[in-house]
Amino acid sequence: QVQLVESGGGLVQAGGSLRLSCAASGLTFSTHAMGWFRQAPGKEREFVAYISASGGSTALADSVKGRFTISRDNAKNAVSLQMNSLKPEDTAVYYCAARNTYYSSTYTYTRGEEYNYWGQGTQVTVSS
Repeated sequence: QVQLVESGGGLVQAGGSLRLSCAASGLTFSTHAMGWFRQAPGKEREFVAYISASGGSTALADSVKGRFTISRDNAKNAVSLQMNSLKPEDTAVYYCAARNTYYSSTYTYTRGEEYNYWGQGTQVTVSS
């Protein structure tokens, strides 16, 4: 079965950095677009970042542009989210998600309902 396992979350001070990783198994990774979403307590889940199946196209939420970077390694079936200059408002559970597509697709998937598979999430807490 498909498994997405996030890691790398934790507690960090404002201005600090974290790198989240998501290891995928049970799917053909190179034909899946990947996304990161987050959900803070009492708030709806929101889109954070997207990367196409080939890795050639990315998108970021306005709130994280200039601070976060998404990347993937198709040889390792992994996607990462580098988070710099973290702010308290970045505190949330971060989820990795996969969407079946084709390798050359660059359609940008930013809605949670567009994704087929989800990880269990990893907590990121940014203290002020």
